[in-house]
Amino acid sequence: MRITTLKLGEKEVAALNSDAGLVLIDTINKAVGRSWHTELFDIISCGELDAITQWYEAGGKEKLAGLPALPYTEAEYAPLYRNPRKIWGIGMNYVKNEEELAASDPNDEPVSFMKPDTTLIGPFDAIRIPQGAGTITAEAELAVVIGKACKNITEEDCDDVIAGYVATIDVTAADIHARNQRFLTRAKSFDTFFGLGSTLVTKEELPELLQVHVETALNGEVVHRNKLFHMKFRPNFAVAFHSKVMTLLPGDIIMTGTPGAVVIRDGDIVECRIDGFEPLCNSVRE
Repeated sequence: MRITTLKLGEKEVAALNSDAGLVLIDTINKAVGRSWHTELFDIISCGELDAITQWYEAGGKEKLAGLPALPYTEAEYAPLYRNPRKIWGIGMNYVKNEEELAASDPNDEPVSFMKPDTTLIGPFDAIRIPQGAGTITAEAELAVVIGKACKNITEEDCDDVIAGYVATIDVTAADIHARNQRFLTRAKSFDTFFGLGSTLVTKEELPELLQVHVETALNGEVVHRNKLFHMKFRPNFAVAFHSKVMTLLPGDIIMTGTPGAVVIRDGDIVECRIDGFEPLCNSVRE
């Protein structure tokens, strides 16, 4: 199932993706007598995503064809939601090939960082270059969306707490980070430095997750490409690892690393392209 957040006037509301277009949760509620929340963060945090998924898989997908839908070409997209409690990131996670993966140190731990929600922008919004910040880079990443509160879980338990996945763009003031590795959080925390996609792809849609490719593209050209299989720390590991640091809550987001960064400048368009996802695009402005 795919569930997307749209802008409707002053509101940002959830809709299910169908062959005919986007069907609002509000439309579904009225048609089938449900009272699910209409904003995605509330759907996840109130534990309704499983119920919607079960309805969808038990005939709801077919019912969508008979309901009013907004054509994809007429939709105005918003980020999944605006205020996740936590945004985690992992650095230096991909290797080039299986040989490098086999040679990885089994005692390594993820390079982790956090970003504030004031960095968050949606599809087609502009990344703003801070004055005097120097070189700015952007990275395409698949992110995990947490669906249930969890603490100290194992990798094997992670499928029960993952709501799904979303496309993201992580932005960094590279010169600030280069001055001192301890400046990583500051380098990643400027306003507009986190692009969040509009569509949550539930885990059932990605049965071969490790074969999914992630691409960083700049101005229409793919610059970096790799697949999740070449991650040192795969999504379930990332969730379990971070759950041992702090309680993960519904709606928390964990970026899983990038196949590579690109330098961005005023006028550029940077994209996150992931197999099975709509591309996430952000412009760049001084």
